[in-house]
Amino acid sequence: MFDKKPGARKAFETDGAIVNIDYRSRNGLVTTQSSRASLRPLGSDEETMPPGVDIEKLISAARRQWRVVALCGAIFLVLGVAYLATAVPKYTSATSLIIDTGNQKLFDQLSAMSGIMDDEASVLSQVEILRSEKIAQTVATKLNLERDAQFRAGAGGPLQDLLQFARATVDFRNWFASSAPEAKVDVENAIVEQLTRNLTVQRVGRSYVLELTYTSPFPEIAAKVAGAYADAYLTDQLDSKYDATRRASDWLQLRIAELRQKSLETDMAVQKFKAEKGLITSGGQLVTEQQLTQLNTQLIVAQADAASSMAKYKRIQNIIDSGQMDGAVTEALSSTVITDLQQKFLEASRKEADISSRLGANHVQAVRLRTEMSEYKRLMFEELSRIAETYKSTYEVTLGRQKNLEDRVAQATGISASANDNQVQLRELEREAETYKNLYQTFLQRYQEAIQQQSFPVTEARIISQAKVEEKPSSPKEIPALVLSLLVGLGFGCAIGAFREVRDRFFRTGDQIRDELDLEFIGTIPLSESRNVKLNKASRAALNSRVVFKSNSIVGYVLDHPLSSFAEALRSAKIAADVFVGPKKPKLIGLVSALPGEGKSTVSINFGELLASQGARVLLIDADLRNPGATRQLAQHATVGVIEVLQGNALVTDALMIDETTKMAFLPAIVKQRIPYSSDLIASEAMDRLIQDVSDRFDYIIFDLPPLAPVVDARAIAPRLDACLLVVEWGKTSRAMVRHCLQANGSVAEKCAGVILNKVNTRTMKLYQAYGGSDYYSSRYSSYYRT
Repeated sequence: MFDKKPGARKAFETDGAIVNIDYRSRNGLVTTQSSRASLRPLGSDEETMPPGVDIEKLISAARRQWRVVALCGAIFLVLGVAYLATAVPKYTSATSLIIDTGNQKLFDQLSAMSGIMDDEASVLSQVEILRSEKIAQTVATKLNLERDAQFRAGAGGPLQDLLQFARATVDFRNWFASSAPEAKVDVENAIVEQLTRNLTVQRVGRSYVLELTYTSPFPEIAAKVAGAYADAYLTDQLDSKYDATRRASDWLQLRIAELRQKSLETDMAVQKFKAEKGLITSGGQLVTEQQLTQLNTQLIVAQADAASSMAKYKRIQNIIDSGQMDGAVTEALSSTVITDLQQKFLEASRKEADISSRLGANHVQAVRLRTEMSEYKRLMFEELSRIAETYKSTYEVTLGRQKNLEDRVAQATGISASANDNQVQLRELEREAETYKNLYQTFLQRYQEAIQQQSFPVTEARIISQAKVEEKPSSPKEIPALVLSLLVGLGFGCAIGAFREVRDRFFRTGDQIRDELDLEFIGTIPLSESRNVKLNKASRAALNSRVVFKSNSIVGYVLDHPLSSFAEALRSAKIAADVFVGPKKPKLIGLVSALPGEGKSTVSINFGELLASQGARVLLIDADLRNPGATRQLAQHATVGVIEVLQGNALVTDALMIDETTKMAFLPAIVKQRIPYSSDLIASEAMDRLIQDVSDRFDYIIFDLPPLAPVVDARAIAPRLDACLLVVEWGKTSRAMVRHCLQANGSVAEKCAGVILNKVNTRTMKLYQAYGGSDYYSSRYSSYYRT
């Protein structure tokens, strides 16, 4: 997220070793250990977890929130027990009805659009009928529930009575209501409401069976009401059937009379129209139509005969014109004259060929035979001409008959066309008469069926199981109620725990530091007890103004507990700062926080004490000129400080104070009045001269800087620093707040060597340790620490 300056360190791990790669510092490259394998960021698992739900985070969240979940579960379980202790047992009686779909409904028979009703809709309709107010009113009247004090009183129990009293108290309408007795209508409505509220009707699976149950605090009432509901439903079915058939028969009787009159009127209209138009029928067909049909048939036959005669005539005429000897027609084949002439012609042709082959073609006999052949041929064609005349005569006769028939057909067609116009009207009258006749017969038949239905009404439902008095209550059920209470409580607790986890937006682990800020995590400083040292005025006056006085036990914690995790975290901070800055001396290190009260000043003092105890020459400057926390803990008795030195009113040698134990030098900040230009003062040339004056005498110059959020002093002095250490209070400072402060103070973020988590609750910290994380194995470190 933030770009690091040269000197920042990044740790990686390989398949074989952990490698620390140090960025180039101001004075060159520091140590680097190479790796024989590819690098990946430290803290990542050896095997990449698949994307999705992080099981380790869920387990950690469960470890943190299990007390909340368990508490909610216990509370709801107690509420469930209280409910069972106060709830009134209720008894449920059941009866079953079956709907017989074998009988067709009367309305399906009478309706022109009748058809099989949808089974699902039909059964659900019966369910709604059972739940209707009409059936409830019938039950109330039959059982005389208005006078049944036990039914009306019920048994609500303490909890129900309390809720009812609360509702009545809150309802302001009761405040102005009169004390007059309830009206009869209100009583009936209340009874109907109570019946429908305690009634349950449901379909059994996909069958035609309906299960009717009624629940009451009294088993006798439950059985009595359930049975009364079944009887009332059957009675209602019979009544509705009877009423339907009676109304249908009355309607049918009126309709039949209308249809009878209509049928007579339309039949008379047909006969009258036939008489007026002369439409004589025979066998259901008009006489003119029959005559036209016969003439058309004869015309077709005549046309066929004329076409046949014409074809024969043309064929024989073609034979005569072409002189073909081998051509033949039917009459020529059957003519004895032509047959004899053909035989003679063939015999003469055979002899002529024989003589010509033996004696020559000019022989007398050959010439004579050829003359005979010519004569035979002439005679045959004369016979064919006679036959052709016969064909021609036949053709002329058939043609005349065809023309005669065509004239008669044209005449009959004209007569039929005139009759067709009238026949259209006749057919319309006949259809109307036939329709009324069919309707009359149909309604007459349905009327007779309706009379039979009215005489013998049959219901389509029947009872298959009677309601009986139950000995065991149906509710409340102890085990399901307790399990449900526990599950609801656990679910409510999980919701609260999830909300707490979502709202937990503070820094808890080092992995969060690396992920959220992209900065190195240095270590954690546990929350420690502190004791204030109180001095009276005399003792305070006797203090040496050049020697620091520790007004709180926590400021010397690293000296009193050098093997503690507190001291180890600050040693890690020293290494991080040394690596980040390099061999430069003096190292100017600033300690900063995002918000006030995160323990930055305490960490600064202990950091300086640790460095001084290791033999380094250390100067701690309280650079928080508006709220000098380090001065309050070390130099409440001081008279001059860094402000006077920067303003030129005192020498730095006169303002320095010494810790007699570690020889750490301290430059306090004596705030006698508010300084509005503190950022200008801390980043002035006077500060540069101050740093220059003390550079030769110290190895480390530590600045206790103001927090980043309220003031800009840290940003002003950041360019003069070599490194910064960010102190974040564990579980208190928002991650978004820290990110915002670092983004707004880029110069501080660039020189940040690492982040220290302060005021860590070690017992709670265990709940945030994810498997494989940097804090997971912290419990094994206890043998290295001594408090």
